[in-house]
This record gives sequence, C-alpha cells and structure tokens, in this order.
Amino acid sequence: MAPTVRDMTKTLNLRPFHVEVPQAELDDLRDRLARTRLPRPAAADDWALGTPNGFLRETVEYWRAGFDWRAQEARMNAFPHHLTEIDGQTVHFLHVPSAEPDATPLLLVHSYPGSFADFLDMIGPLTDPVAHGGRPEDAFSVVVPSIPGFGFSTPLEGEGWTFAKVARTFDALMRGLGYASYGVHGSDMGALVARELGLWNPPGFLGLHVLQLFSFPSGDPAEFDGFGPKEYAALEHMRWFQSVGGYNTMNASRPQTVGAAVADSPVGQLAYSELLMSFGNGTSLVTRDQLLTQVSLYWFTNTQATAARYYYEEARAGAEPAVNAARTGVAVFADDFQTIRALAERDNKAIVHWSEHPVGGHFAALEAPDAVTADLRVFFAA
Repeated sequence: MAPTVRDMTKTLNLRPFHVEVPQAELDDLRDRLARTRLPRPAAADDWALGTPNGFLRETVEYWRAGFDWRAQEARMNAFPHHLTEIDGQTVHFLHVPSAEPDATPLLLVHSYPGSFADFLDMIGPLTDPVAHGGRPEDAFSVVVPSIPGFGFSTPLEGEGWTFAKVARTFDALMRGLGYASYGVHGSDMGALVARELGLWNPPGFLGLHVLQLFSFPSGDPAEFDGFGPKEYAALEHMRWFQSVGGYNTMNASRPQTVGAAVADSPVGQLAYSELLMSFGNGTSLVTRDQLLTQVSLYWFTNTQATAARYYYEEARAGAEPAVNAARTGVAVFADDFQTIRALAERDNKAIVHWSEHPVGGHFAALEAPDAVTADLRVFFAA
C-alpha cells in the first residue's frame, strides 16, 4: 500500500527568494582565480588523467575576466523563486504556472553536478507553448526545486538523505502547491529521484519521463540473448564510464574530504565538475557559460560536500532492488549513457514511450532543450 499523502496545502509557508550574490563574494572569487596554482601537468595535456591544465587555464581566465555572473542571475530571476520548509528542511524552488487552464503540472529534477539552472531554457517553451510554436494543450505548469543540499536548498538538515527521501519531499512540495496530480522529468540524479517517485507511485502520479534508466546486467548470461551491436556498444560505454568515474567512489566514501578541498578552491570546484564536459568522451555540447553558471552556483553556495553526500547515503541505504510499475517514458540521447531497453524493461514494467535522439548527451536539458521539451510533450499527451 502506498504511504498516505499528507495534505500540506494549508501548512506550506512560502517566502519569495531572489538570487543575488554579494559583490564582495564576486570580488573574492576573482581574487582567488587570479592566484590560481595548477598542478604539475601530465605528459599529455588531455582528459586521460582527469581535467587537463590547458582546459583549466583557459576556462579560469574566462571565469575571472569574461564570465558575466550578473547576466546569469538575471536569467534566473526572470522566473519566480521561493523558499519553504518541509519537515524542517529548507527547499528552494522555481514555480511557473502556465496561463493555459488545462496545463499539466510537471516537476523538473536536476542533475549532478547540475542545478535548477539545468532547465532555464525549457521553462518558457513548457509553460507558454503557443509563444514557442506549440499548441495550448502542450502547456505545463512547472516546479523546479533544488535538491536538498544543493544550491539554495540549504543547510542540509539531518542524515539519511537518499533519493527516496527526496522523492517524498518533492511530493510534499507539489501537494503543498495545490497539485493533486503531476508528472516528473529528470536526468542523472534527477532520473533516480524520478524513478523513486515511480516506485512509490503516489495518488495522482502521472508518470516519469527520464533520460536514463540505470539498469545493468545482473550476471545472468541469458540476459544477453538477443543482444546485437547496439547493446554491446552500450555495454562498452558503461565500462568506459566506470573507468573514468572516480568521483563516484570518492563521493560514496569521503564526501567531506572532497568538500573541504573544493570549498577552498574555485578551480577545485571547476575541475571536480568535469562530468559536465567529459561524460561523452569529448562530445559534450555544454557551453562555457553554461558550465561556469553551474560551477559558480556550487561555489557561491558551498554545496559540494552536501551534494556529494547522496552517494554516501545511497551506498549505505541497503535498499533492495525493486520494479517500477508506474507509467514511464525514456528519451535516449546519442552521447549519453545508453539505456539498454531489454534491461530497462526488466526493471520497469510500464515503459510506454521510448525515443532516441541523434544530438545531445548526458546534460540534454542544457545541450538540446528543444528536443527534451518536444519529448515531454509527446509523453504526457499520450
């Protein structure tokens, strides 16, 4: 039986919020960047051993002298932000209701090392489709929260912050905003939170749309029956990512150690955010301004340690594998983790939408926002 959903519509206290970093913090960042000390270089200045000096040197100089944080603040503040408390945890979110009367309520859950800024280019087309070449019936009312411990959803209160706990917190947020039903979209960490909502499948849940379903071989050789070149290429991509994803081990074992190093070094924050640039092995379409917007948010909010704690908590949660029976849609982008459909259907029994896109990668909301928007319209219209 699904847990009872509490009625929070009369208890959720909302406070308006405005993104505005004090000038002293901007000056401090530029001062630190001007005094950057890079490590001794590797023999080859490429991504084989991690974030290369050449990339860091060029990006740091642009961050210091060319990047316009105030312009990014203005992009963020073009939408209404709020803070609220749910079970003692401060939650930051954007809430943009559509003017269309039958708009579908949609929760957008961000990635790691991303943030609510993942979705800035999608909010307008989702909420006002007519102004962006769509139809009134394509409209969504969107809620874009910061996962607790990320960005302005701080400080992180207590322990036990798993993806399941985030799912319940965000369900309470949607109910508290007055939505009796809603759907969810997510990528990366957001996809894991979305699947937890699918496992729970609370009353009125309209389904989950994700860019990845992280289903891996169980060890049963029979699972490979029927695999062809496409599936084996996907397995090779998994192996490649495991070989370069050292941050998974660090975050799952020593998040505070990493957090201490990064909290004192903006270049450390930039280097440790390499996933934004390196996930597709040189194929990322994330722009330099998009990258530095994300990195700056982590720097100004000092949230690397609390963001990384999810890996630590999940590694110790002891959750048993479970099958998701909620209505599910998957959009697979060419340079992203390649979800293998046979394995995904083993773990998710109601995949009703599957699409494959030739352009875009792990951070498709940043790289190909129009394609993600169009895919959401198809899934939730069905």
